[in-house]
Amino acid sequence: MHYEDAKAKFIQSWGTLGSAWGINKAMGQIHALLLVSEEPLSTEEIMEDLQISRGNANMNIRGLIDWGIVEKVYKPGERKEFFKAGKDILELARQVSRERRRREIEPVMRVLDEVQEISDGDDKEIAHFKEMTGKLGEFTKQIDGALDKFVRSDKNWFFNMIMRMMK
Repeated sequence: MHYEDAKAKFIQSWGTLGSAWGINKAMGQIHALLLVSEEPLSTEEIMEDLQISRGNANMNIRGLIDWGIVEKVYKPGERKEFFKAGKDILELARQVSRERRRREIEPVMRVLDEVQEISDGDDKEIAHFKEMTGKLGEFTKQIDGALDKFVRSDKNWFFNMIMRMMK
C-alpha cells in the first residue's frame, strides 16, 4: 500500500472511530490528519487535504481545541494559525476520558442523585424506581472512579494493570 493510500485509509477509519468516543466524523478526520502530520498544519492545508469547507474546518478545529486534544501553534513570521495534535497516545486516551467524564458521566450522576428525591406516587413504584436508579447511580460512580484512576495514572501503572489483567 502506498503512503497516500494508507494515510487516507487511516484518516477515514479514525473519523469513523471518533463517533464512538463522542466527536463527529469530520472532527475525527481532522484529528487523524494532525496526528500523522509531522508539522503543524494551517486551516487551508487541512481544508485541502480533507476536501472540506472553511466553516467545517474552523468549527471542528475549535471543537478539537475544546476537547483539549489539538492546540494552536504560532510560527514566527506567519500570519496564519497552525494546529497540531499531541503525539502521546496514552495522554490522548486520558484527555478523551476526562472530557467524556465531564460531558457524559457527571451529568448522569447529577440526574441519578436528583431523581432519588422523588416522594409522590405509589410507594411500591417509588421503591422500585429508587432501587433501579440507585443501582445505576452506584454503577456510574464505580465507572467514574475507574476513569478517575486512569486519568490520574502514570504510564507504568496503566500498563502494569493491563498486564495483570492478561495473566
